[in-house]
Amino acid sequence: MREFGYRRAYDVPGAVALLDGDTDARFLGGGTNLVDLMKTGVERPARLVDVRELPLNRVESTQRGGLRIGATVTNSDLAVHPEVRRRYPALAQAVLAGASGQLRNMATVGGNLLQRTRCGYFTDVDSPCNKRDPGSGCPALTGEHHNHAILGASGHCVATHPSDMGVALTAFDARVSYETADGPGELPLTDLYLPVGQTPHRETALPRGALITGITLPPSATAANSRYRKVRERASYAFAIGSVAAALDLRDGVVHDVRLAFGAVASRPWRARAAERVLTGAPADAETFAAAADAELAAARPLPRNGYKVPLMRNLVVAVLSELAEEASQ
Repeated sequence: MREFGYRRAYDVPGAVALLDGDTDARFLGGGTNLVDLMKTGVERPARLVDVRELPLNRVESTQRGGLRIGATVTNSDLAVHPEVRRRYPALAQAVLAGASGQLRNMATVGGNLLQRTRCGYFTDVDSPCNKRDPGSGCPALTGEHHNHAILGASGHCVATHPSDMGVALTAFDARVSYETADGPGELPLTDLYLPVGQTPHRETALPRGALITGITLPPSATAANSRYRKVRERASYAFAIGSVAAALDLRDGVVHDVRLAFGAVASRPWRARAAERVLTGAPADAETFAAAADAELAAARPLPRNGYKVPLMRNLVVAVLSELAEEASQ
């Protein structure tokens, strides 16, 4: 591991000032991803700014009836918060589906959203990787790609984003707040991650040196009837091969409102807008749910060894929405 400097920040302006203008420094939260990447040589920061002591560790109700989640709230605390479990149950389920209990105790909300792909070529510094070394190539295109992207990828990168939490937050129209030396800013979570295109090394739309300070969830009656379902290759701690966050509001057996997002199928949590359009105003039955999934997955461009994700996601959408519809009708 490269030798690096270390500073601890105790307030947001101080943290931003410590990083301002230093392109070779990184913010450090729980370190559950960054430190691993430093050990393998993927990340080589000259300086770390520890933000764990910042006063951003609370979950609070907003005046409009939503929730504000501080960036240093741990995944464990978020998953057990009573208002999260009551108002946005799919979010609590998504957090509990990710990592082990020990990692959730350390990992932070802000860091979770900024974790980097687990693509084996990205984490192996002896392999080419356009995300790590722009212009070097993407060996996953012809190599090992069974758990890579089927939506939104390009010929330059087919890696997937590993966050479970991000999928649920995407379904619920979360917004990301951040602070820079020029002041605060905010953007929808759906705009946080940049399309892969020809520049997969440019992963987020955050300004340089920006510190995520929190996530805001808007009020949503629909979110109270929600579920997160994750499929993985083993029941213990493992990243998804496909996941769905869904929320459903029915009126007389018809879909009045719906929220749907996919995980492990793209370089970012994937908001299923086409599926939502098919569902809204349609009968809440298996045929409609399958048609909605097909509408979203029509854009899928699987590689030779990850085409199984298309029927997997179709079946997952139908199963999750059917369960929610049954619960809503009781």
